Amino acid sequence: MKELYESCARLLSGGEDVVTATIIQQDGSSPRTAGTKMLIRRDGSFQGTIGGGFLEGRVLQLAREVYASGRSLCEKFIFTPDNVSTMDMICGGEVDVFIDLVPSTSPEYLEIYRFLTELENYRQRVLLVSKIITGDESKNGLKQCLLLEDKMIGMEMSGEQREQLLQLKYGRSPLLLTMDGTKYLVELLSSPTTVYIFGAGHVSQKIARLTCLIGFRTIVLDDREEFASRQRFPWADEIIVLNNFNQCFRDLPVDRSSYLIIVTRGHKSDMVVLAQALETEACYIGMIGSRKKRDAIYKALCEAGFREDQLARVYSPIGLPINAETPEEIAVSIVAELIQVRAGQNNI
Repeated sequence: MKELYESCARLLSGGEDVVTATIIQQDGSSPRTAGTKMLIRRDGSFQGTIGGGFLEGRVLQLAREVYASGRSLCEKFIFTPDNVSTMDMICGGEVDVFIDLVPSTSPEYLEIYRFLTELENYRQRVLLVSKIITGDESKNGLKQCLLLEDKMIGMEMSGEQREQLLQLKYGRSPLLLTMDGTKYLVELLSSPTTVYIFGAGHVSQKIARLTCLIGFRTIVLDDREEFASRQRFPWADEIIVLNNFNQCFRDLPVDRSSYLIIVTRGHKSDMVVLAQALETEACYIGMIGSRKKRDAIYKALCEAGFREDQLARVYSPIGLPINAETPEEIAVSIVAELIQVRAGQNNI
């Protein structure tokens, strides 16, 4: 998606209008999910895909109409046995596609798309809000804005509307909702999710590589400088060398969007980290080890005053049960569990 945003910003900066086609709603089987986009230029060339086949061909035709009239439009597509035969589908469904003209004459759009090319630099929730209006009304004023906790870029929204959008829970799919009689598509493009990996061994190396690939900010912590190094963790966002694990949470901004993975080199340090982790609001706490090791650590923590309901938060043995054995397989099982939890949190 970043490449599409970069292209849009480049074209707008060169004075070229663009049309974006976005799936705003789907029902049943469809080639792509809600939120999928493509960019269409005036000459008919395009970037991205919303599913190919008859759907994309028809959208390209409609884009020419949008360029000619200057009016955005919304079209429903119903997939029948005849037209799905040209697509990677088995049965039918339907999608609504919003085909929107983004004019280069409005500098706010350029500001929006330039911002979108740098999403990885923002460690806070970023919402892209699109007003779904068509016909003559769509020719007047801005139809998009970026909404962050501390600022807004683009079209104006009331304070009440902004607060309503910021308080909603978001999952992988965008929300299509109505406010004050107008439809809006709201997409969560960035959310501050951080993985803290306690321990810098072989399994940690594999975990860090995967968490970076799937959009987690990744921080590795260990008390061994020779292990917690940039050479061993080139993908990590940050590497912290600790004096020891006894107060390893002291300066960490752990909150409900934090994921804690405990994979230190021994049972004792795992227990030390876990005891501190249980005092946080982290949405995920996972500890590596067998059930025997887990039970021994839990028993010791209960004797130290921790409650069973606190320990019930912990994912241990860590990872999905896929019979993983190698460091690579164990990392896959752990990161798969992170994905599962993140999806359930509705805050990706």
